[in-house]
Amino acid sequence: MYPNLYFAFLDLLGLDLPGLKLINSFGFFVALAFVVGARIMRSEIARKEGEGLFTPGQETVTIGAPVSWLDVGLQALTGFVFGWKFLYLLLNAERLFAGGGLPQAHLFSGEGSIGWGLALAVVFGGWRYWAAAKEALPEPKRVTRAVPSTAHVSAIVTAAAVGGIAGAKLFHLLEYPDQLVAFFTEPSLSGFLGGLTIYGGLIVGALAVAWVARRKGMKFLPLADAAAPALILAYGVGRIGCQVSGDGDWGIANSAPKPGWMGWLPDWLWAYHYPNNVNGMGVLIGENDPWPVFEGFGTYLQPAVFPTPLYETLMATAIFGVLWALRKRIRIPGQLFSIYLVFNGLERFLIEQIRVNVEMEALGLTFTQAELIAVLTFVGGGMLWWILGRTQAKPH
Repeated sequence: MYPNLYFAFLDLLGLDLPGLKLINSFGFFVALAFVVGARIMRSEIARKEGEGLFTPGQETVTIGAPVSWLDVGLQALTGFVFGWKFLYLLLNAERLFAGGGLPQAHLFSGEGSIGWGLALAVVFGGWRYWAAAKEALPEPKRVTRAVPSTAHVSAIVTAAAVGGIAGAKLFHLLEYPDQLVAFFTEPSLSGFLGGLTIYGGLIVGALAVAWVARRKGMKFLPLADAAAPALILAYGVGRIGCQVSGDGDWGIANSAPKPGWMGWLPDWLWAYHYPNNVNGMGVLIGENDPWPVFEGFGTYLQPAVFPTPLYETLMATAIFGVLWALRKRIRIPGQLFSIYLVFNGLERFLIEQIRVNVEMEALGLTFTQAELIAVLTFVGGGMLWWILGRTQAKPH
């Protein structure tokens, strides 16, 4: 496992770049997931706009306006923060992070370089001033221009990110009441950053996207169809981050022998110890164990467990392939999204059978929060397909 990119580059490429300790593996793959999702969604929105499902909007803007000192000030402030904190940490990473020191402890402290902050404030603010002054006109003009639907992708992805992270944290705290109490009574950085529940992110993120879509005048069902392949592939990419970092989203203990039909595959695909996992869970890696000890980590799970994040990545990729193949064949808006809901619910329900999670009891049944939402997602997807087929039988 590689808790951050520093250990990945050191172990795989032999490159000792302490500044990479600033980039956690999980966060890197989450960011990559948003980039991949945005790219796919942009492509699908452009295609649907060509089919007439989305129509370009219009906006009135001022061209050649004088320099806005507020914009210059905000840009300078951004440069100051970047230089004062991030550039300082990057240049001093070898000293600051020695002995297993965590980047977060320095990132959220008051230490930094005022000199670098002021220097980058001048650079950022000066660049903003120069760019605005170059475009300024003696007489600013008001013009109306077309705005393609793809121009809203950034706003949609931002809403999905903010709403998704907030929802994922909220649902996690609801699933673990002791952490909910500690979140308010004993606030900490680890309590704020750790613990996310994917379905909470999906639900709240979807509500945030629906709000943005309404403000931008975009039809929600075609937008949901455009997002469906992006959502499932981004989910699979994000799960790579869980697998690489060992963030605790692994399966139950698996001491059973590997099946014969998997004989040609590596053993870690069946049962994995998650050495150097980011949570520091398990027992200490010993001298006779086959893994190196990463400074500040150095534990592994015993016994080995099912590598469920890897399984979810494989299933998400397969579902993406199905949705991508069907996207041009299904003509009723919303039905591709309904297929996504069905597959999403089925995938999560199946993986929950071998995954570590908190169980609940109701009506004599024992289940996890994810299992309950997975069933509702599966049923809801099926109902949505049926309802859309009845109410929108006329192809678009």
